[in-house]
Amino acid sequence: MEDDAPHDRPLRRGWTTGACAAAAAKAACAALVSGDFPDPVEIALPSGRRVAFALARHDLAAGSATAAIVKDAGDDPDVTHGALVTATVRPGKTGSGVTYARGEGVGLVTRPGLPIAQGEPAINPVPRKMIAASVREVAGEDADFEVEISVPGGEKLAERTLNPRLGIVGGISILGTTGVVIPYSCSSWIHSIQRGIDVARAMGFSHVSGATGNASELAAQKLHGLHEVQLIDMGDFVGGMLKYIRDHPVPRVTIAGGVAKMTKLSQGLLDVHSVRGMADLDALAIVAERTGASDSLATRIRASNTVAEAFSLAAGEGVPLGNAIAASAWSIAAAVLKGTGIELEVLVFNRDGALMGKKGFSVVP
Repeated sequence: MEDDAPHDRPLRRGWTTGACAAAAAKAACAALVSGDFPDPVEIALPSGRRVAFALARHDLAAGSATAAIVKDAGDDPDVTHGALVTATVRPGKTGSGVTYARGEGVGLVTRPGLPIAQGEPAINPVPRKMIAASVREVAGEDADFEVEISVPGGEKLAERTLNPRLGIVGGISILGTTGVVIPYSCSSWIHSIQRGIDVARAMGFSHVSGATGNASELAAQKLHGLHEVQLIDMGDFVGGMLKYIRDHPVPRVTIAGGVAKMTKLSQGLLDVHSVRGMADLDALAIVAERTGASDSLATRIRASNTVAEAFSLAAGEGVPLGNAIAASAWSIAAAVLKGTGIELEVLVFNRDGALMGKKGFSVVP
């Protein structure tokens, strides 16, 4: 049998939870109006493209109708792939328009700074527009309906997202700006980074810390005594976080990461994922030499298997390689924040959370 792994064929796109919710809502509303569920049900995406969804289940009861669609994320490793996105539609009060209710597995917004007000179900603005437009296609522009969205098992799925940190409790968010999931675009992660910054700003925090991983996040939190809202799980997207902060400033910013990812940042990579490139050990050896490494140490650094091994060798001879890497990484990050006047700090940690290097808070000119 031939290997059918995603890297051996074109990656298949999928559908957002917002698109699935809109399609389910349209099918349920159509059943309330006509008595029949359209299957498949067709909706318009924000681009104007029309797409159809098969119903996974449907039920018509007195005063309500329910339809459900299985979320297909294509080849994207989306935590909601395979989830059942369900819409229950009921007649609303005259003049109320299309309103939204939170069902099982959909989160509740409890913190400021998000695009949805506190106390509202975590159904984002574009999905709300898609749902309303889909309902009006079958019920007219003056349609008055309550749409309840639920995702069975969504509360458990949300534990694998940043929703709890953002103050979205009890379930997942209904997301999407285009209706389409592009595989490995990491759009939901970028979305979480941006919303994390928004929440921190709205809660009045003047300092946020973006970390590449759990060990560096916990170490930075302990060092500065930070609230969880101040912690931004930026992962590999250093540039993505910095660009958003440039346009939505926070007075103090810490960049924290492991030795390998901070070395890549110091070498000019703002996306520090391994697929974007590996750290250059030759360049690292040159930095070590400038920091006082002997010719022998520089040769061993060049021959190292990993950046962590190179740092260990430097530490063994008392060469402050971490500080030099932190300083170079600061310069790369500061170039993104140029002109903001933000105080920027870079921290370099090993896998055990020990501080290996630091460039303290300095104002970005």
